[in-house]
Amino acid sequence: MNIDTTTKSPEAAAVPPPGAASPKKRAPQGHRRLLTRRDRITLGLMAGVPTVLHVILVWFTALASIALAFTTWDGIGFGSIKWVGLQNFKELFSSNPQFWPAVEHNVIWFVVLILIPTPVGLFLAVQLDKKIRFSRVYQTAFFLPVVVSMAVIGFVWQLVYNPDTGLINSLIGANKPGHYIDWIGDPNLNLWAILVAASWRHTGYMMILYLAGLKGVDPALREASALDGANEWQTFKNVVFPTLRPTNTVVLVVTIIESLRAFDLVFVFNKGAQGTELLSILVTNNIIGESSRIGYGSAIAVVLLVISLVVIIPYLVATFRKERRA
Repeated sequence: MNIDTTTKSPEAAAVPPPGAASPKKRAPQGHRRLLTRRDRITLGLMAGVPTVLHVILVWFTALASIALAFTTWDGIGFGSIKWVGLQNFKELFSSNPQFWPAVEHNVIWFVVLILIPTPVGLFLAVQLDKKIRFSRVYQTAFFLPVVVSMAVIGFVWQLVYNPDTGLINSLIGANKPGHYIDWIGDPNLNLWAILVAASWRHTGYMMILYLAGLKGVDPALREASALDGANEWQTFKNVVFPTLRPTNTVVLVVTIIESLRAFDLVFVFNKGAQGTELLSILVTNNIIGESSRIGYGSAIAVVLLVISLVVIIPYLVATFRKERRA
Protein backbone atom coordinates (compact mmCIF):
# COMPACT_ATOMS: atom_id res chain seq x y z
CA MET A 1 0.00 0.00 0.00
CA ASN A 2 1.32 3.38 -0.97
CA ILE A 3 1.04 6.11 1.62
CA ASP A 4 0.89 9.70 0.47
CA THR A 5 3.47 11.46 2.58
CA THR A 6 3.45 14.77 0.74
CA THR A 7 2.90 17.82 2.98
CA LYS A 8 0.24 20.25 2.03
CA SER A 9 1.01 23.94 1.89
CA PRO A 10 -0.85 26.28 4.21
CA GLU A 11 -2.64 27.81 1.25
CA ALA A 12 -3.86 24.41 0.14
CA ALA A 13 -4.94 23.50 3.64
CA ALA A 14 -6.92 26.68 3.88
CA VAL A 15 -8.93 25.88 0.74
CA PRO A 16 -11.89 23.62 1.58
CA PRO A 17 -12.34 20.53 -0.56
CA PRO A 18 -14.92 20.66 -3.36
CA GLY A 19 -18.44 20.12 -2.19
CA ALA A 20 -17.63 20.88 1.44
CA ALA A 21 -19.76 23.47 3.20
CA SER A 22 -17.96 26.72 3.81
CA PRO A 23 -17.65 27.68 7.51
CA LYS A 24 -19.98 30.42 8.80
CA LYS A 25 -18.43 33.84 9.10
CA ARG A 26 -18.64 35.54 12.46
CA ALA A 27 -20.00 39.05 12.50
CA PRO A 28 -17.44 41.59 13.67
CA GLN A 29 -17.90 42.54 17.31
CA GLY A 30 -18.20 46.23 16.48
CA HIS A 31 -21.33 45.72 14.38
CA ARG A 32 -23.45 44.28 17.16
CA ARG A 33 -26.60 46.22 17.96
CA LEU A 34 -26.23 47.62 21.45
CA LEU A 35 -29.79 48.97 21.68
CA THR A 36 -32.85 46.81 21.48
CA ARG A 37 -36.10 47.95 19.99
CA ARG A 38 -37.47 48.58 23.46
CA ASP A 39 -34.45 50.73 24.33
CA ARG A 40 -34.91 52.84 21.20
CA ILE A 41 -38.58 53.39 21.99
CA THR A 42 -37.74 54.40 25.56
CA LEU A 43 -35.05 56.84 24.45
CA GLY A 44 -37.36 58.23 21.80
CA LEU A 45 -40.05 58.92 24.38
CA MET A 46 -37.57 60.41 26.85
CA ALA A 47 -36.25 62.81 24.21
CA GLY A 48 -39.43 63.31 22.20
CA VAL A 49 -41.98 64.10 24.92
CA PRO A 50 -39.95 66.98 26.49
CA THR A 51 -39.19 68.33 23.00
CA VAL A 52 -42.86 68.31 22.00
CA LEU A 53 -43.88 69.96 25.26
CA HIS A 54 -41.16 72.61 24.85
CA VAL A 55 -42.26 73.38 21.29
CA ILE A 56 -45.94 73.60 22.26
CA LEU A 57 -45.58 75.50 25.54
CA VAL A 58 -42.73 77.84 24.52
CA TRP A 59 -42.29 78.29 20.80
CA PHE A 60 -45.88 77.78 19.69
CA THR A 61 -47.28 80.08 22.37
CA ALA A 62 -44.64 82.74 21.63
CA LEU A 63 -45.36 82.70 17.90
CA ALA A 64 -49.11 82.65 18.58
CA SER A 65 -48.76 85.71 20.82
CA ILE A 66 -46.87 87.56 18.09
CA ALA A 67 -49.58 86.68 15.56
CA LEU A 68 -52.41 87.64 17.93
CA ALA A 69 -50.78 91.05 18.54
CA PHE A 70 -52.05 92.08 15.10
CA THR A 71 -55.62 90.96 15.76
CA THR A 72 -58.56 91.57 18.05
CA TRP A 73 -59.92 88.61 19.97
CA ASP A 74 -62.09 88.31 23.03
CA GLY A 75 -61.05 84.69 23.64
CA ILE A 76 -64.44 83.22 22.75
CA GLY A 77 -64.14 81.03 19.65
CA PHE A 78 -61.51 81.27 16.97
CA GLY A 79 -64.05 82.71 14.56
CA SER A 80 -64.05 86.02 16.45
CA ILE A 81 -60.38 86.70 15.61
CA LYS A 82 -60.13 89.75 13.32
CA TRP A 83 -56.99 91.12 11.69
CA VAL A 84 -56.35 94.77 12.57
CA GLY A 85 -52.69 95.17 11.62
CA LEU A 86 -50.80 97.75 13.69
CA GLN A 87 -53.91 99.18 15.33
CA ASN A 88 -53.13 97.65 18.73
CA PHE A 89 -49.64 99.15 18.74
CA LYS A 90 -50.92 102.59 17.68
CA GLU A 91 -53.47 102.54 20.49
CA LEU A 92 -50.84 101.32 22.92
CA PHE A 93 -48.31 104.06 22.21
CA SER A 94 -50.76 106.94 21.79
CA SER A 95 -53.90 106.50 23.87
CA ASN A 96 -53.13 104.11 26.75
CA PRO A 97 -52.62 106.17 29.92
CA GLN A 98 -50.97 103.25 31.75
CA PHE A 99 -48.37 102.20 29.17
CA TRP A 100 -45.73 104.90 29.57
CA PRO A 101 -46.00 104.94 33.40
CA ALA A 102 -45.50 101.16 33.27
CA VAL A 103 -42.39 101.58 31.11
CA GLU A 104 -41.11 104.22 33.54
CA HIS A 105 -41.69 101.93 36.51
CA ASN A 106 -39.80 99.09 34.81
CA VAL A 107 -36.88 101.47 34.20
CA ILE A 108 -36.98 102.59 37.84
CA TRP A 109 -37.04 98.93 38.88
CA PHE A 110 -33.86 98.28 36.89
CA VAL A 111 -32.06 101.40 38.16
CA VAL A 112 -32.82 100.58 41.79
CA LEU A 113 -31.74 96.93 41.42
CA ILE A 114 -28.47 97.87 39.72
CA LEU A 115 -27.61 100.67 42.18
CA ILE A 116 -28.57 99.20 45.57
CA PRO A 117 -28.71 95.38 45.86
CA THR A 118 -25.99 94.76 43.26
CA PRO A 119 -23.22 96.67 45.12
CA VAL A 120 -24.46 95.28 48.43
CA GLY A 121 -24.32 91.75 47.02
CA LEU A 122 -20.78 92.40 45.75
CA PHE A 123 -19.76 93.67 49.19
CA LEU A 124 -21.16 90.60 50.91
CA ALA A 125 -19.46 88.31 48.39
CA VAL A 126 -16.08 89.97 49.01
CA GLN A 127 -16.47 89.59 52.76
CA LEU A 128 -17.54 85.96 52.53
CA ASP A 129 -14.69 85.19 50.13
CA LYS A 130 -12.25 85.96 52.96
CA LYS A 131 -13.18 82.60 54.53
CA ILE A 132 -14.44 84.08 57.76
CA ARG A 133 -15.93 81.88 60.45
CA PHE A 134 -19.49 80.64 59.84
CA SER A 135 -19.33 81.80 56.21
CA ARG A 136 -21.60 78.90 55.17
CA VAL A 137 -24.21 80.05 57.66
CA TYR A 138 -24.06 83.60 56.35
CA GLN A 139 -24.32 82.42 52.75
CA THR A 140 -27.41 80.40 53.60
CA ALA A 141 -29.01 83.30 55.46
CA PHE A 142 -28.43 85.80 52.65
CA PHE A 143 -29.41 83.38 49.89
CA LEU A 144 -32.56 82.11 51.60
CA PRO A 145 -34.86 84.84 50.14
CA VAL A 146 -33.81 83.78 46.64
CA VAL A 147 -35.16 80.25 47.04
CA VAL A 148 -38.39 81.42 48.69
CA SER A 149 -41.37 82.01 46.43
CA MET A 150 -41.95 85.63 45.40
CA ALA A 151 -45.57 85.30 46.50
CA VAL A 152 -44.43 84.26 49.98
CA ILE A 153 -42.04 87.22 50.09
CA GLY A 154 -44.93 89.49 49.16
CA PHE A 155 -47.10 88.17 51.98
CA VAL A 156 -44.25 88.54 54.48
CA TRP A 157 -43.60 92.15 53.49
CA GLN A 158 -47.31 92.90 53.59
CA LEU A 159 -47.15 92.09 57.28
CA VAL A 160 -44.12 94.35 57.64
CA TYR A 161 -45.91 97.22 55.87
CA ASN A 162 -49.25 96.78 57.62
CA PRO A 163 -50.31 100.31 58.70
CA ASP A 164 -51.83 99.14 62.00
CA THR A 165 -49.71 96.21 63.23
CA GLY A 166 -46.77 96.32 60.85
CA LEU A 167 -43.17 96.30 62.03
CA ILE A 168 -42.15 99.59 60.41
CA ASN A 169 -45.08 101.66 61.65
CA SER A 170 -44.69 100.16 65.11
CA LEU A 171 -41.02 101.15 65.23
CA ILE A 172 -41.55 104.74 64.07
CA GLY A 173 -44.78 105.27 66.02
CA ALA A 174 -46.99 105.62 62.92
CA ASN A 175 -49.54 103.00 63.97
CA LYS A 176 -51.85 105.34 65.81
CA PRO A 177 -55.09 106.80 64.40
CA GLY A 178 -54.33 109.94 62.45
CA HIS A 179 -50.65 109.02 62.09
CA TYR A 180 -50.92 105.98 59.85
CA ILE A 181 -48.48 105.60 56.94
CA ASP A 182 -50.10 103.48 54.24
CA TRP A 183 -47.02 102.03 52.56
CA ILE A 184 -49.05 100.00 50.08
CA GLY A 185 -52.01 102.25 49.38
CA ASP A 186 -50.13 105.55 48.95
CA PRO A 187 -49.21 106.01 45.23
CA ASN A 188 -46.16 108.03 46.27
CA LEU A 189 -44.78 105.26 48.49
CA ASN A 190 -46.00 101.86 47.30
CA LEU A 191 -43.57 101.43 44.38
CA TRP A 192 -40.59 102.21 46.61
CA ALA A 193 -41.91 99.93 49.34
CA ILE A 194 -42.15 97.08 46.84
CA LEU A 195 -38.65 97.85 45.57
CA VAL A 196 -37.29 97.44 49.10
CA ALA A 197 -38.72 93.92 49.18
CA ALA A 198 -37.36 93.19 45.68
CA SER A 199 -33.92 94.52 46.65
CA TRP A 200 -33.90 92.34 49.78
CA ARG A 201 -34.30 89.27 47.59
CA HIS A 202 -32.02 90.46 44.76
CA THR A 203 -29.10 91.05 47.13
CA GLY A 204 -28.70 87.34 47.84
CA TYR A 205 -28.86 86.54 44.14
CA MET A 206 -26.07 89.01 43.35
CA MET A 207 -24.01 87.75 46.29
CA ILE A 208 -23.98 84.19 44.94
CA LEU A 209 -23.09 85.31 41.40
CA TYR A 210 -20.20 87.46 42.59
CA LEU A 211 -19.04 84.83 45.05
CA ALA A 212 -18.80 82.34 42.20
CA GLY A 213 -16.82 84.89 40.19
CA LEU A 214 -14.43 85.58 43.07
CA LYS A 215 -13.70 81.88 43.43
CA GLY A 216 -12.31 81.94 39.90
CA VAL A 217 -9.80 84.75 40.56
CA ASP A 218 -6.23 83.49 40.47
CA PRO A 219 -4.71 83.83 43.98
CA ALA A 220 -1.34 84.61 42.37
CA LEU A 221 -2.74 87.96 41.20
CA ARG A 222 -3.53 88.99 44.76
CA GLU A 223 -0.14 87.81 46.00
CA ALA A 224 1.63 89.80 43.30
CA SER A 225 -0.40 92.88 44.17
CA ALA A 226 0.44 92.50 47.84
CA LEU A 227 4.15 92.20 47.01
CA ASP A 228 3.89 95.47 45.08
CA GLY A 229 2.65 97.18 48.24
CA ALA A 230 -1.04 97.56 47.31
CA ASN A 231 -3.56 97.61 50.14
CA GLU A 232 -6.79 95.62 50.17
CA TRP A 233 -8.89 98.28 48.42
CA GLN A 234 -6.26 98.89 45.73
CA THR A 235 -5.96 95.17 45.11
CA PHE A 236 -9.72 94.84 44.70
CA LYS A 237 -10.07 97.91 42.47
CA ASN A 238 -7.08 97.31 40.19
CA VAL A 239 -6.75 93.51 40.19
CA VAL A 240 -9.83 91.66 41.39
CA PHE A 241 -12.67 93.75 39.96
CA PRO A 242 -11.31 93.83 36.37
CA THR A 243 -11.19 90.02 36.38
CA LEU A 244 -14.90 90.00 37.27
CA ARG A 245 -15.87 91.40 33.88
CA PRO A 246 -17.66 88.19 32.72
CA THR A 247 -19.54 88.10 36.02
CA ASN A 248 -20.50 91.76 35.67
CA THR A 249 -21.94 91.02 32.22
CA VAL A 250 -24.04 88.18 33.63
CA VAL A 251 -25.17 90.39 36.53
CA LEU A 252 -26.22 93.15 34.14
CA VAL A 253 -28.24 90.80 31.93
CA VAL A 254 -29.85 89.07 34.91
CA THR A 255 -30.80 92.40 36.48
CA ILE A 256 -32.37 93.68 33.26
CA ILE A 257 -34.38 90.48 32.88
CA GLU A 258 -35.46 90.62 36.53
CA SER A 259 -36.67 94.21 36.08
CA LEU A 260 -38.65 93.30 32.95
CA ARG A 261 -40.26 90.15 34.35
CA ALA A 262 -41.20 91.71 37.68
CA PHE A 263 -44.75 90.61 38.44
CA ASP A 264 -45.23 88.47 41.54
CA LEU A 265 -44.47 91.04 44.23
CA VAL A 266 -46.55 93.77 42.64
CA PHE A 267 -49.51 91.47 42.03
CA VAL A 268 -49.46 90.22 45.63
CA PHE A 269 -49.20 93.75 47.07
CA ASN A 270 -51.94 95.56 45.14
CA LYS A 271 -52.29 93.92 41.70
CA GLY A 272 -50.46 96.74 39.97
CA ALA A 273 -52.87 99.52 40.89
CA GLN A 274 -52.34 103.02 42.29
CA GLY A 275 -48.91 103.82 40.95
CA THR A 276 -47.34 100.36 40.62
CA GLU A 277 -48.14 99.63 36.97
CA LEU A 278 -45.69 97.36 35.16
CA LEU A 279 -45.68 95.97 31.63
CA SER A 280 -46.21 92.43 32.91
CA ILE A 281 -49.19 93.61 34.93
CA LEU A 282 -50.73 95.28 31.86
CA VAL A 283 -50.31 92.05 29.88
CA THR A 284 -52.11 90.05 32.57
CA ASN A 285 -54.91 92.57 33.07
CA ASN A 286 -55.70 92.73 29.35
CA ILE A 287 -55.56 88.99 28.69
CA ILE A 288 -57.27 87.53 31.77
CA GLY A 289 -58.96 90.64 33.13
CA GLU A 290 -62.66 91.42 33.29
CA SER A 291 -62.74 92.60 29.66
CA SER A 292 -60.49 90.14 27.88
CA ARG A 293 -58.55 91.80 25.07
CA ILE A 294 -56.14 89.07 24.06
CA GLY A 295 -54.91 90.84 20.95
CA TYR A 296 -54.15 94.05 22.83
CA GLY A 297 -52.47 92.18 25.68
CA SER A 298 -50.40 90.23 23.16
CA ALA A 299 -49.23 93.52 21.66
CA ILE A 300 -47.92 94.59 25.07
CA ALA A 301 -46.23 91.20 25.42
CA VAL A 302 -44.55 91.67 22.04
CA VAL A 303 -43.19 95.04 23.17
CA LEU A 304 -41.83 93.36 26.31
CA LEU A 305 -40.31 90.60 24.16
CA VAL A 306 -38.59 93.09 21.86
CA ILE A 307 -37.08 94.96 24.82
CA SER A 308 -35.81 91.66 26.23
CA LEU A 309 -34.27 90.62 22.91
CA VAL A 310 -32.46 93.95 22.61
CA VAL A 311 -30.62 92.97 25.80
CA ILE A 312 -30.27 89.22 25.30
CA ILE A 313 -29.10 89.08 21.66
CA PRO A 314 -25.92 91.21 22.15
CA TYR A 315 -25.07 89.12 25.20
CA LEU A 316 -25.44 85.86 23.26
CA VAL A 317 -23.43 87.23 20.32
CA ALA A 318 -20.58 88.28 22.62
CA THR A 319 -20.66 84.90 24.40
CA PHE A 320 -20.53 82.90 21.16
CA ARG A 321 -17.68 85.03 19.82
CA LYS A 322 -15.71 84.44 23.00
CA GLU A 323 -16.26 80.68 22.72
CA ARG A 324 -15.08 80.66 19.09
CA ARG A 325 -11.92 82.54 19.99
CA ALA A 326 -11.24 80.13 22.84
